[in-house]
Amino acid sequence: MSSFSESALIHKLAELNNSMQIIQTLSLWLIHHRKYSKTITQVWQTELIKAKPAKKLTFLYLANDILQNCKKKGPEFHQAFRCVLITAFTHVVKYADEATKKSVARILDVWQERSVFQVEFIDKIRNAIVKVTKKAKPAKPKPEVTVKPKTPEEPPEKKSRLDELIMEEEDDDYLTLSPGQPPDAEELVKALNELENAASTDAVVREKIASLPPEVQDISRLDKIADGESAHRLSRIVDEACQLLAEYNGRLINEIDDRRKVARMLADYTKQQRALLKESEDKLADYKEKLAKVSEVRKELKSHLQNLPDLTMLPNVTGGLAPLPSAGDLFNG
Repeated sequence: MSSFSESALIHKLAELNNSMQIIQTLSLWLIHHRKYSKTITQVWQTELIKAKPAKKLTFLYLANDILQNCKKKGPEFHQAFRCVLITAFTHVVKYADEATKKSVARILDVWQERSVFQVEFIDKIRNAIVKVTKKAKPAKPKPEVTVKPKTPEEPPEKKSRLDELIMEEEDDDYLTLSPGQPPDAEELVKALNELENAASTDAVVREKIASLPPEVQDISRLDKIADGESAHRLSRIVDEACQLLAEYNGRLINEIDDRRKVARMLADYTKQQRALLKESEDKLADYKEKLAKVSEVRKELKSHLQNLPDLTMLPNVTGGLAPLPSAGDLFNG
């Protein structure tokens, strides 16, 4: 098999179509180069987003073939794809017709039947799809009203793709206590310390993103491209920016999962500590009751002792008392 490179992967993805043979051939090539799984999934996500709507489903078919066939050869792709699948599925569904949506649902059903991922993660994808589908439904017509246009000082709020993804994934019961033994204090502290090195604290990458040239996000600047060399240079910059953002978004998604895991650990730990506190309070109340009873007995005993005669007040008999007569003395007398 040919050696792996990002450019070769991009070229192969550009030639990808619904042919089962082409999908399986590319899948085998990628599984062979599974040590690059992280790079592969990032490029896969970037190219899926750039692809035309009619071709986006094919990318999911490719991911499906990889995930089902790499079980025997290693779990690398399962972890790598977890970082991008929610974004990928919601993106595909956003531009999909009804037939495509049914195909997407079928992929998730197969994954659940064959335990490709845990049911919890598959349900996360389904919930995200449902929320995107609801947002995509046309709103009911409203009566015309005159709306005062916003001034330049009041630009409309724009949410990043990551913000939208967080909203899509967020559930009211995400703090549901996880099954099993609650974490001990040392384990919880370790998990909290690991969050200190999370993606959101990576100032270097954030600085790189902030320093991206305006050309990579302003379509109006494309009109200023005058020659092929400038176009190729801009294309290379845009590809690098997509790679950087896709990787950083993947890290942020992992951070969200980690923070939710820690939140569940904190909830479990808090519940355990409250249970221990309640147990201690019950014991304290029980011991207070026992102390009151013992104090009452002590008081009664002290009162009883005070009513007993004082032996020290008896007369002192010199020489002691005479011995009692024996049985023989009694009968012989």
